[in-house]
Amino acid sequence: MDAQMKRGFLEICVLASLRGRDSYGYQIVKDVPDILGLTESTLYPLLKRLEKAECLTAYSVEHNGRLRKYYRLTPTGEERIAEFLSEQADIMSIYNFVKRGAQR
Repeated sequence: MDAQMKRGFLEICVLASLRGRDSYGYQIVKDVPDILGLTESTLYPLLKRLEKAECLTAYSVEHNGRLRKYYRLTPTGEERIAEFLSEQADIMSIYNFVKRGAQR
């Protein structure tokens, strides 16, 4: 998969992993599809960018004597997911054209 395409899918999959529940880095890595190859070293800069873009917020909770940083999806993050989903009809149209080629 193209690196730029993979980055776009990583972003949306990270946001989608936070739908319905807050989560922390290691769990997010486990939740995102393996095909995207998400690692913690890739995840944390992405989380920071998404937080800066106000797509998610972060807070800390003590767990086994240590602070664990949790992430929560914001309305802006939900909007980003909705935009991605609404674009899928266009993407499928392009995919189908590429798959069958120009029919004359």
